Amino acid sequence: MNETRKLKAVIFDLDGVITDTAEYHYQAWKATATELGIPFTREFNENLKGVSRMDSLKLLLSQAEKPVSYSDEELVQLADRKNKLYVELIETITPADLLPGITEFVADIRSAGLKTGIASASKNAIAVLTRLGVMDQFDVIVDVTKLKNNKPDPEIFLTAAAQLGVEPADCIGVEDAASGVDAIKGAGMFAVAIGNAAHFPHADVVLSSTVELDFRILAQTFEGRS
Repeated sequence: MNETRKLKAVIFDLDGVITDTAEYHYQAWKATATELGIPFTREFNENLKGVSRMDSLKLLLSQAEKPVSYSDEELVQLADRKNKLYVELIETITPADLLPGITEFVADIRSAGLKTGIASASKNAIAVLTRLGVMDQFDVIVDVTKLKNNKPDPEIFLTAAAQLGVEPADCIGVEDAASGVDAIKGAGMFAVAIGNAAHFPHADVVLSSTVELDFRILAQTFEGRS
């Protein structure tokens, strides 16, 4: 039963939760689309949040005015080219790019003796966390290249819990994408969403920004469920 559950870990998405690399992704996808002659807007870019690189590429290609067809090898080359652009852009990231409130929130979690993990679809998570100067603040960073399924499948959050040695029901997951929240709930975890509440009908708690993350309040909410 829920009242017997004790919070043991908090598992985070990266982009939009720890730092905001969305603008870098947008710029890299925009450049890729321009090269291919495909229209690409910020509005459409919202559809790519929390989605794997290859699936994002396929969504982008679906916007072509005339149907396009690429071999698997060509698709990989296009995805790699986008990633190269993105990696060049994120080289400018510094600890100043941590989102407001995250440093304190993670510090409070660790001070309470809880474990922390990163469950990000990004293959560049380690590079980003290193530039942010917070690699040592997370006990586990799931290697997305070893997973079979992408969000909203719960595999990445289940993997994080297993690697942390905790039961999924004893975890809070923090996400900024609806597909990520669905992955958290699919894993049987307590879901905290960052963003507009209208976008997260399945979240247990929705906060408008990372500034509102308060470990004490979230822990009480988690353990006070009936």
